[in-house]
Amino acid sequence: MESLLTIVIIILAVFFVISWFIKLAYQFERIVLYTLGKYQGIRGPGIVFVVPLFQTVRKVDIRIITLDVPSQEVITRDNVTVRVNAVIYYQVMDANKAVNNVRNYNLATSQIAQTTLRSVLGEHELDDLLANREKINQTLQSIIDAQTDPWGIKVTMVETKDVELPETMKRAMAKQAEAERERRAKIIAAEGEFQASKRLAEAADVMSTNSITLQLRYLQTLVEVSAEKNSTTIFPLPIDLIKPFMEAFNQPKKPEIGPGA
Repeated sequence: MESLLTIVIIILAVFFVISWFIKLAYQFERIVLYTLGKYQGIRGPGIVFVVPLFQTVRKVDIRIITLDVPSQEVITRDNVTVRVNAVIYYQVMDANKAVNNVRNYNLATSQIAQTTLRSVLGEHELDDLLANREKINQTLQSIIDAQTDPWGIKVTMVETKDVELPETMKRAMAKQAEAERERRAKIIAAEGEFQASKRLAEAADVMSTNSITLQLRYLQTLVEVSAEKNSTTIFPLPIDLIKPFMEAFNQPKKPEIGPGA
């Protein structure tokens, strides 16, 4: 029994010693190796052998990291206060720079993203911020990537998620949109009236060439009115019937000659 216990203790001691000499890095990890505090290079993925007490390691995740930028209060160029939050996707491309050039690359990237978000959005007007979001995202990505490049960080994408407007600004924009719709409706109605008047003028020219077309139009109007089951029927009177009376009424009267003339 004592021999079995001794064997177990020896096996555990061996595993414990081996764990000092062997470090395991997954496919998405890289190991930064130091010998007596001096940088020796990048190791991994896989098994990495180290010398205890003389060599130390630090693991770095090289997968794409999603960073949620807290909501920032921004004053646009046209003096409108808005709150904007964004999300950044970045990746460690050089583990050596990420570990040795900056103390905490995650925190540093977050701070750079916040300051850049405020400064870039403050250079745009509110309408530009709402309409050209894709262009602004590209500008943010290029600026943040240029600042994090010395740290071995590659910013792949920046997306502004939400733009919070004050309630007064929301009401003003709603009134503006309503006025714009009314303006378009009036223009469309006026355009319709203009086109209808042109068609009516063309129809009048066609009817003027043949008087029978006007009579047919009268009869068609009568059919349309009677089809609605109205109690009152309006019968249009042709102008030609009363035209002789109008001409006779408009003729000048001859002066009367007295008997002594």
